[in-house]
Amino acid sequence: MSHNLKQLEKEFLEYLEIEKGRSLKTIENYDRYLKSYFSFSKITESKDITDDNVREFRLWLNRRSGHNDGDTLKKKTQNYYLIALRVFLKYLAKRDIKSLAPDKIELAKVSERSLDLISHDELIRLMDAPTLSKTGEEDKDLKSFRDKAVLELLFSTGLRVSELCSLNCDIDLKKDEMSIRGKGEKVRVVFLSQEAKDAVAEYLKHRKDMEEALFVSLGTNENKRLDSRSIQRIVKHYAIKAGITKKVTPHVIRHSFATDLLQNGADLRSVQMMLGHSSITTTQIYTHITDKQLGDVHKKFHNKRS
Repeated sequence: MSHNLKQLEKEFLEYLEIEKGRSLKTIENYDRYLKSYFSFSKITESKDITDDNVREFRLWLNRRSGHNDGDTLKKKTQNYYLIALRVFLKYLAKRDIKSLAPDKIELAKVSERSLDLISHDELIRLMDAPTLSKTGEEDKDLKSFRDKAVLELLFSTGLRVSELCSLNCDIDLKKDEMSIRGKGEKVRVVFLSQEAKDAVAEYLKHRKDMEEALFVSLGTNENKRLDSRSIQRIVKHYAIKAGITKKVTPHVIRHSFATDLLQNGADLRSVQMMLGHSSITTTQIYTHITDKQLGDVHKKFHNKRS
């Protein structure tokens, strides 16, 4: 039986959206990656996906220029194309449509991901930065209260910046936890520290508008819900104010949340749940934190001969 790739890809993308609950951005990316392979290979049917044309496609990706002239695509970027193809092949196998076996697609090896981290002292300075004026006195304007709440919530919950932006004013500060809808529309529980609850309560106490969004812009576009770019600017501003020379982003605070938990004895699986990672392998970028702790324990307690 002939299986037209164009129709199969359309059905696959609909499957990702409806049954898997993937975001529209993810679906757009999968569409682009798959069309790139189909166009390169000049194939039109599922049975035409072979080891040979996949290998040729991988060579083409490896030699293809990146965004900067003279640079090739990073291995991690190349893998996005291969992952999309592998997930598509798994979908075909599920429907018993003849094609290449998904396990034939092997990903390129990438170097271990390094984490952008700030020290504990830098983190404290960052958290305190919104509440201090240039003279070192306590700052009591609405913007300072808002920005303090932004930073404390990011560190307390480990939220992604998009998840933070989606929060509304109906947050229940009597509880130490709240539910958040994250990637793939999956709901998870995140936890609120007393510092975060106090900061949000103080901010809401000074809010006079009736907007439902928790974090809104002030000034020119008053009461408009803050977007991810705005939160990134806020974090960057206070990192500079705190005298931190490293690049600090909301994701760096998310890293700090995870490493803080691990360094204080949390297990990797619990951290995975709190971060909303669908796979433990994603959370394993933090294992070097616990590995270092093990090394410190070894040095402190091993071979203490009299």
